[in-house]
Amino acid sequence: MRKIFWILVFSIAMALVEAAVVAYLRALYYPEGFAFPLELITVRHFIVELGREAATIFMLLSVAALIGKRFWEKFAYFVICFGFWDIFYYLWLKLALGWPSSLLDWDILFLIPLPWIGPVIAPVSIAIMMILAGLLIIALYKRGYDFRPSFLTWVLTIIGTLTILYSFMRDTGAGLHQQMPLPYRYDLLIAGEILYVLALFLAWRNTVHKSGS
Repeated sequence: MRKIFWILVFSIAMALVEAAVVAYLRALYYPEGFAFPLELITVRHFIVELGREAATIFMLLSVAALIGKRFWEKFAYFVICFGFWDIFYYLWLKLALGWPSSLLDWDILFLIPLPWIGPVIAPVSIAIMMILAGLLIIALYKRGYDFRPSFLTWVLTIIGTLTILYSFMRDTGAGLHQQMPLPYRYDLLIAGEILYVLALFLAWRNTVHKSGS
């Protein structure tokens, strides 16, 4: 619980820093409020944003690497940290800008390797799943189990990830060419999340059965 507490503290603080940067960017490029179609940003700002996003991931990885002892334990702390950070990022934006007005508001989520766009509910729902998955792995370790995902777990996770990434990056017109976004493919998001749930269940069952045998 002590480790989870400090991960939560770090995630909330990091989310505030992230939200502050986005608030400044929106004041610069969207003075009347963020909306699609996206505004073109300068090449210098774009490069800085790419570096900032990459640095964000490395910061989350660094915290997980310092706290965890084994690979899957480090992974668990990473996804927990990532999930809390993502959720509190939107909470801070809501407090600072009054945005999003609802979970169905569209946002630009990430820029690497292509712009990711979608409704806020998509990253928030994935963040919740990441937190729950991380807590499950930590709970298994605390009970003496060595987390052991099966081959099928890997397959389902990869397919689910590619499905969700496609839902975010498929609309290159809105992401790259300043067009209004196409309707979001909620079916792809739901399908990917169902695959995640199945993968986690199979990993849990494989871990318990193999550790107990």
